Amino acid sequence: MFPCFGLNGKSRRDAKKRRRRVPALEWSVWFHLLKATQSLRFKGVNEIVFEITQETDGGFCAECLTESIFTQGDTWDELRANVKEAVEAFYFDRAKPAGIRLHLVRDEVLALG
Repeated sequence: MFPCFGLNGKSRRDAKKRRRRVPALEWSVWFHLLKATQSLRFKGVNEIVFEITQETDGGFCAECLTESIFTQGDTWDELRANVKEAVEAFYFDRAKPAGIRLHLVRDEVLALG
């Protein structure tokens, strides 16, 4: 008979004696646990984030950080409307996000001298 590796020199019979028995949960507890994990797993997208950059010609460009959504606008109000329209068009066949975050990125170079 071959020795059982991984038991640090103890037999299988001793290892079986040391195992603790976990009491079985009632079916209602299992059902509630399953329901809770499914609601967490399949919860829709809460919020998507757009990175907004101001162009040199005065307009704005918006790029979604998680999806392939891009749009632009000449004014801030036009950009907001275009972002809403683009998100609704992108999510036409699935659950829409609860919110849209617009993150304005301003890159400015200051001259020293």
